[in-house]
Amino acid sequence: MTHPWITRLLETAPPRAKSLVMTIFGDAIVPHGGRLWLGSLFELVAPLGLSERLVRTSVFRLVQEGWLEANREGRRSSYALQAAARVRFERANRRVYAPPAADWDGRWTLLLAPAGSVDAPLRAAVRRELEWEGFALVAPGVMAHPAVAGDALADILGRVDGGRRLFACSATELPGARPLADLVAGAWDLAGVADAYERYVATFAPLAALLRAAGAPPSPRDAFALRTLLVHAYRRVQLQDPGLPLALLPSPWPGARAYALTRDLYRLLWEPAEQHLLHTLRREDETAPPPDSAFMARFGGLGGSSGA
Repeated sequence: MTHPWITRLLETAPPRAKSLVMTIFGDAIVPHGGRLWLGSLFELVAPLGLSERLVRTSVFRLVQEGWLEANREGRRSSYALQAAARVRFERANRRVYAPPAADWDGRWTLLLAPAGSVDAPLRAAVRRELEWEGFALVAPGVMAHPAVAGDALADILGRVDGGRRLFACSATELPGARPLADLVAGAWDLAGVADAYERYVATFAPLAALLRAAGAPPSPRDAFALRTLLVHAYRRVQLQDPGLPLALLPSPWPGARAYALTRDLYRLLWEPAEQHLLHTLRREDETAPPPDSAFMARFGGLGGSSGA
């Protein structure tokens, strides 16, 4: 019997199939080599309300969009991350499983687009990619972020072929004379992100209380489903978060509470979830590896055995 909390969440907030498949790849499949058979995916999503038809449609679209590559062996199909997609998954995973940035040295990463150097399609592509990374437009032709790593920016510029027409630099001050608090409040929709974090906490805090009161972890199958729904919901909110240092955020910042809740629930669920995941993967591929070191370092370290 499926855990009643899973049933309740699927009835009140059913996830989109393609987005949920993306979450499963990022949270569960990337640490195990980034590849799985379609039959294994069917089994993993069975308690999450996705039909085989929806799964087939989702992976087909993800292949078309350049996220996955398909391989056939006889009548069986497997799916693996595209090389370029793996880089983006790894960068997203660093954001999802890391705590809010506590330290900030006062420096900003700026991306400059000199007047006339960038056409409209490139400007739109760069802005879309940078906003996903948390950048905001702080002055005409200037986008900024206080914490994004240089390798992420270089990857974006390479992907949109903008390296020769756009310029990146580091600075301790931003253009304009506005107070920093006013500039941050105007450039980033922090109120919207804070509200999303509050709703997330209100949804998942009862699950934490329920699991602790039970005194024992749920079944491996239910643990995997719960972990997937947890990460899916947190990922959707967290990837809207621009990732500003705590020094630039309202206090108390609900993202810190959401992170702590997700960390604690993940630590309760990860081990039985891994038992189900490995059992499922190895039914079709006995060489499926245990979780990698990056997985074991999530949320400050998971500890315990790997379930291998």
